[in-house]
Amino acid sequence: MNWKVRIPTKVGKKIKKLPVTVKSTVLLLMRDLEQSGPATSGGWKNYGKFKGVVGDKRHCHLSKGRPTYVCCWEVIDKEIKLMEVYYVGTHEKAPY
Repeated sequence: MNWKVRIPTKVGKKIKKLPVTVKSTVLLLMRDLEQSGPATSGGWKNYGKFKGVVGDKRHCHLSKGRPTYVCCWEVIDKEIKLMEVYYVGTHEKAPY
């Protein structure tokens, strides 16, 4: 059974404003998260789990250079296989 990836409206609006190359990378990441779960096997750059944070939060880089774009997501429920993307944007404004 695949995972369900929830994207809030606020994050969806930010994704629409991203450059085309980054937008396509976000779509690839979403597909990988749905198929592989939160611990993706896609070899994403700087993939990692946040330590010392409440909950199961993870992130990876979508592009390198300036600006660097990142995606952050949280595992909401492992039983029903639900994740939520809570940030997509530049590394400088990331919530970590």
